[in-house]
Amino acid sequence: MNIVVPDLGEVGEVTVVRWLKREGEEVEAGEAVAEVEADKAVFVVESPSAGVIHRIAVPEGQLARPGAVLGHVRDG
Repeated sequence: MNIVVPDLGEVGEVTVVRWLKREGEEVEAGEAVAEVEADKAVFVVESPSAGVIHRIAVPEGQLARPGAVLGHVRDG
């Protein structure tokens, strides 16, 4: 399942500030996995499902648009 940048209204793009989980780590549905910043505000991105962080597609410091895939969670 994809971890995506949430719709943040008028925001055109965000910066991935920090991944709270690393590849190979287990996560629960709704658990915070990353922090993104837009217009000086930091938002938490949650895991869409329980499982294991399979791949981080957008590393820290990189830009992404709302709806972009940040990473993937695989059933654990």
